[in-house]
Amino acid sequence: MKKVRVWDLPTRLFHWSLAACVIGLVITANVGGDAMVWHFRLGYCVLTLLLFRLVWGFIGGYWSRFGSFVPSPSALVRYLKGNTDPHHSVGHNPLGALSVLALLFFCFAQAAVGLMSDDEIAATGPLVSKIPGAWVPVATYIHTEVTKLVLVVLVFLHVAAILWYQFKKGNNLVTPMIVGDKVLPESTAVSQDTLASRAVAAVVILLCAGAVNAMLRWAA
Repeated sequence: MKKVRVWDLPTRLFHWSLAACVIGLVITANVGGDAMVWHFRLGYCVLTLLLFRLVWGFIGGYWSRFGSFVPSPSALVRYLKGNTDPHHSVGHNPLGALSVLALLFFCFAQAAVGLMSDDEIAATGPLVSKIPGAWVPVATYIHTEVTKLVLVVLVFLHVAAILWYQFKKGNNLVTPMIVGDKVLPESTAVSQDTLASRAVAAVVILLCAGAVNAMLRWAA
């Protein structure tokens, strides 16, 4: 057994940054008024983070790559039948992988429809003027009544699963997402987390931020 780098620094920063942004989005949405300026800014941050995670899912550390944790249908069935694989305890198990994908998808959906939403009071998404008028109320309804509630459920299940693993199985999932390491068999694949890989991540996040900024400039 030895310490193995499972979660590279860019993945950990993404995880906690996304969590902070989501909390900020909930607070600013409920406060309303002038806080909606920050609601939009945080939404743009979420878009940037999600674009980064999409790219990092192909070039990031081993356990951050989609190829290492997205299960095949047969692997999911085997897992549900109780046939576990040792690597399930390293990164994400098949059910955990599906929950991560669902969270990423609905975060992106929530941000996307938010760009096209209009509360007819003070908050108007930057893409409202770029889409057919009939789409706006639909996007607004989805943003405020559908994807928001789905995300609340998914976040609740995510936190509940973390607590269940902590107190029922004695498996701490939070600390590795902070420090990056787990104590695992020596044969476990190691996620690359070097100065060079972190520099690549910095370039990727800057490019993603530039893409979001370009979209906003186009919509202005």
